[in-house]
Amino acid sequence: MSLVICSADPLSEPVQQIFRQSEAYLAALYPAESNHIESAEALTKENVVFLAVYWHGELAGCGAVKILSDDGLYGEVKRVFVLPEFRGQGLSKALMLELEHQLKAKSVSLARLETGIHQPEALGLYEKLGYQYRPPFAGYQPDPLSVFMEKSL
Repeated sequence: MSLVICSADPLSEPVQQIFRQSEAYLAALYPAESNHIESAEALTKENVVFLAVYWHGELAGCGAVKILSDDGLYGEVKRVFVLPEFRGQGLSKALMLELEHQLKAKSVSLARLETGIHQPEALGLYEKLGYQYRPPFAGYQPDPLSVFMEKSL
Protein backbone atom coordinates (compact mmCIF):
# COMPACT_ATOMS: atom_id res chain seq x y z
CA MET A 1 0.00 0.00 0.00
CA SER A 2 1.37 3.44 -0.88
CA LEU A 3 -0.30 5.35 2.00
CA VAL A 4 0.28 4.51 5.67
CA ILE A 5 -0.95 6.59 8.62
CA CYS A 6 0.23 5.50 12.05
CA SER A 7 1.11 6.72 15.53
CA ALA A 8 4.46 8.42 15.83
CA ASP A 9 6.72 10.11 18.35
CA PRO A 10 6.56 13.90 17.99
CA LEU A 11 10.02 14.11 19.59
CA SER A 12 11.69 11.91 16.96
CA GLU A 13 14.22 13.58 14.67
CA PRO A 14 12.31 12.89 11.41
CA VAL A 15 9.18 14.53 12.86
CA GLN A 16 11.28 17.40 14.23
CA GLN A 17 12.51 18.03 10.66
CA ILE A 18 8.89 18.34 9.50
CA PHE A 19 8.14 20.66 12.41
CA ARG A 20 11.05 22.92 11.45
CA GLN A 21 9.76 23.19 7.87
CA SER A 22 6.23 23.82 9.09
CA GLU A 23 7.40 26.52 11.50
CA ALA A 24 9.47 28.24 8.81
CA TYR A 25 6.47 28.17 6.47
CA LEU A 26 4.17 29.71 9.10
CA ALA A 27 6.78 32.29 10.14
CA ALA A 28 6.91 33.48 6.53
CA LEU A 29 3.12 33.99 6.52
CA TYR A 30 2.33 35.37 9.98
CA PRO A 31 3.87 37.33 12.85
CA ALA A 32 4.85 35.28 15.91
CA GLU A 33 1.82 36.41 17.93
CA SER A 34 -0.51 34.93 15.29
CA ASN A 35 1.22 31.52 15.21
CA HIS A 36 -0.41 29.13 17.66
CA ILE A 37 2.06 26.28 17.31
CA GLU A 38 1.79 23.40 19.76
CA SER A 39 5.17 22.27 21.09
CA ALA A 40 6.42 18.76 20.39
CA GLU A 41 6.50 18.12 24.14
CA ALA A 42 2.81 19.09 24.48
CA LEU A 43 2.00 16.57 21.73
CA THR A 44 3.33 13.71 23.88
CA LYS A 45 0.61 14.11 26.52
CA GLU A 46 -2.00 11.41 27.14
CA ASN A 47 -4.85 13.54 25.73
CA VAL A 48 -3.14 13.78 22.31
CA VAL A 49 -3.20 11.48 19.31
CA PHE A 50 -0.17 12.18 17.10
CA LEU A 51 -0.01 10.59 13.65
CA ALA A 52 2.55 10.42 10.86
CA VAL A 53 1.76 9.99 7.18
CA TYR A 54 4.00 7.86 5.00
CA TRP A 55 3.78 7.88 1.22
CA HIS A 56 5.56 5.02 -0.55
CA GLY A 57 7.58 4.43 2.62
CA GLU A 58 8.71 8.04 3.09
CA LEU A 59 7.61 10.27 5.96
CA ALA A 60 5.47 12.86 4.20
CA GLY A 61 3.69 14.69 7.00
CA CYS A 62 2.05 14.61 10.37
CA GLY A 63 -0.81 15.90 12.46
CA ALA A 64 -2.39 15.64 15.86
CA VAL A 65 -5.61 16.02 17.73
CA LYS A 66 -5.70 17.21 21.31
CA ILE A 67 -8.74 16.12 23.33
CA LEU A 68 -9.98 18.93 25.57
CA SER A 69 -12.94 19.63 27.82
CA ASP A 70 -12.51 23.33 28.62
CA ASP A 71 -15.55 24.28 26.51
CA GLY A 72 -17.45 21.02 26.24
CA LEU A 73 -15.72 17.89 24.99
CA TYR A 74 -13.90 18.35 21.67
CA GLY A 75 -10.73 17.55 19.81
CA GLU A 76 -8.51 20.36 18.56
CA VAL A 77 -6.64 19.58 15.37
CA LYS A 78 -2.99 20.66 15.63
CA ARG A 79 0.21 20.62 13.54
CA VAL A 80 -1.27 19.20 10.31
CA PHE A 81 1.46 19.57 7.72
CA VAL A 82 2.43 17.70 4.57
CA LEU A 83 5.83 18.38 3.03
CA PRO A 84 5.61 20.31 -0.26
CA GLU A 85 7.03 17.47 -2.37
CA PHE A 86 4.17 15.19 -1.25
CA ARG A 87 1.27 17.59 -1.77
CA GLY A 88 -1.46 16.89 -4.30
CA GLN A 89 -1.74 13.20 -3.35
CA GLY A 90 -4.67 13.54 -0.94
CA LEU A 91 -2.49 12.98 2.12
CA SER A 92 -3.87 15.91 4.14
CA LYS A 93 -7.42 14.72 3.53
CA ALA A 94 -6.55 11.16 4.53
CA LEU A 95 -4.79 12.44 7.65
CA MET A 96 -7.74 14.63 8.65
CA LEU A 97 -10.16 11.75 8.17
CA GLU A 98 -7.99 9.51 10.35
CA LEU A 99 -7.75 12.17 13.06
CA GLU A 100 -11.55 12.45 13.00
CA HIS A 101 -11.80 8.65 13.19
CA GLN A 102 -9.53 8.67 16.25
CA LEU A 103 -11.79 11.23 17.93
CA LYS A 104 -14.92 9.21 17.21
CA ALA A 105 -13.22 6.09 18.59
CA LYS A 106 -12.69 8.01 21.83
CA SER A 107 -16.37 9.16 21.88
CA VAL A 108 -15.46 12.74 20.98
CA SER A 109 -18.06 14.10 18.57
CA LEU A 110 -16.70 17.58 17.84
CA ALA A 111 -13.50 18.65 16.08
CA ARG A 112 -12.21 22.22 16.15
CA LEU A 113 -9.24 23.97 14.66
CA GLU A 114 -7.49 27.29 14.22
CA THR A 115 -5.68 28.12 11.01
CA GLY A 116 -4.53 31.22 9.18
CA ILE A 117 -6.15 33.31 6.49
CA HIS A 118 -3.11 32.98 4.19
CA GLN A 119 -3.49 29.21 3.77
CA PRO A 120 -6.14 28.81 1.05
CA GLU A 121 -5.35 25.12 0.45
CA ALA A 122 -5.91 24.29 4.11
CA LEU A 123 -9.09 26.37 4.27
CA GLY A 124 -10.38 24.68 1.11
CA LEU A 125 -9.69 21.24 2.54
CA TYR A 126 -11.41 21.99 5.83
CA GLU A 127 -14.44 23.43 4.01
CA LYS A 128 -14.67 20.35 1.75
CA LEU A 129 -14.51 18.13 4.84
CA GLY A 130 -17.50 19.97 6.33
CA TYR A 131 -15.86 22.31 8.81
CA GLN A 132 -17.89 25.43 9.57
CA TYR A 133 -16.57 28.83 10.56
CA ARG A 134 -17.05 29.81 14.19
CA PRO A 135 -15.83 32.40 16.71
CA PRO A 136 -12.62 31.84 18.71
CA PHE A 137 -12.81 29.00 21.22
CA ALA A 138 -10.98 27.98 24.41
CA GLY A 139 -8.20 30.48 25.15
CA TYR A 140 -7.94 31.95 21.65
CA GLN A 141 -8.50 35.67 21.18
CA PRO A 142 -9.91 37.25 18.03
CA ASP A 143 -7.13 37.73 15.49
CA PRO A 144 -7.65 39.13 11.98
CA LEU A 145 -5.09 36.59 10.71
CA SER A 146 -6.80 33.56 12.31
CA VAL A 147 -9.78 31.47 11.23
CA PHE A 148 -11.63 29.21 13.65
CA MET A 149 -13.64 26.22 12.45
CA GLU A 150 -15.45 23.19 13.82
CA LYS A 151 -17.21 20.05 12.62
CA SER A 152 -19.67 17.70 14.29
CA LEU A 153 -18.44 14.15 13.81
